[in-house]
Amino acid sequence: MKTNSFAAWVLAVRPYSLGASVIPVAVGSAMAWSDGRFNLTIMVLCLLFAVLTQCTANLVNDLCDFQRGADQPDRLGPDRAFAKGFITLPAMKAGIACFTLAAAAVGCGLLFFGGWKLILVGLACLLFAYLYTAGPWPLAYHGLGDVAVVTFFGVIPAGFTYWIQTGAWTPQITAAAIACGLIIDTMLWINNFRDRTEDARCGKRTVVVILGEQVGRWGYLALGIAALALTLSLGIDGRIWAALLPLLYGIPFFLTWRKIIRIDHGDELNVCLGETARNMQLFGLLLTIGILLG
Repeated sequence: MKTNSFAAWVLAVRPYSLGASVIPVAVGSAMAWSDGRFNLTIMVLCLLFAVLTQCTANLVNDLCDFQRGADQPDRLGPDRAFAKGFITLPAMKAGIACFTLAAAAVGCGLLFFGGWKLILVGLACLLFAYLYTAGPWPLAYHGLGDVAVVTFFGVIPAGFTYWIQTGAWTPQITAAAIACGLIIDTMLWINNFRDRTEDARCGKRTVVVILGEQVGRWGYLALGIAALALTLSLGIDGRIWAALLPLLYGIPFFLTWRKIIRIDHGDELNVCLGETARNMQLFGLLLTIGILLG
């Protein structure tokens, strides 16, 4: 792969993971549509902001994990562009700056619809993109990665996508937003379970490293079950399809969990990572369709 090539940048932004940005925005917009307050322009701006912010976070993670020693030549997960030398340091810093500025520009467009209070929300999102793995006290290295993912890939994008369109924040959007965050966190969880030995070696104290392998094995399952329980609660509000359709996600999710338990360690778990990404997108699709049907 040529240094700083387009292919290198595609690898760096991790397209397979960007469903984590699309899902909460889709769910929040579907809830707004079902409540009669959908706005296409707001949805597109929220989607662009979410994707650009995640790309920023992915690039910062690519750079800082290597600098902190988490991405070594014996890395078990997918290749990282900077660690492989596919992107130079000046180019990576410039890329991070460009994605940050692009996200900020899109965020300014949302101020027209949501007011100046959204500046604080936007700043929090951009700070998360950096502080997840950068700075003197990176969240991912101190057991707060999962909390951050549920917050910034669930509660904030789904909740504020709905709020900007409707001007309201309901118990139903809270349940759906947290459910999205928990499902998206399964991506982080399988990564941390696979990398538990390497993370412990370099001082990256994820929840799996802190609480041990058994928690790692069962925590993945608990995330999915908790998310499905939250979507079932939508039935109380009469959103029957939104409550029932996501249950179909439980089948491939459980099969992937069984495979994780069987494989247990090594780069063979990357198969489960791919299945987790697929399952995550299936959940988002089923929940979105269920809300629209309701």
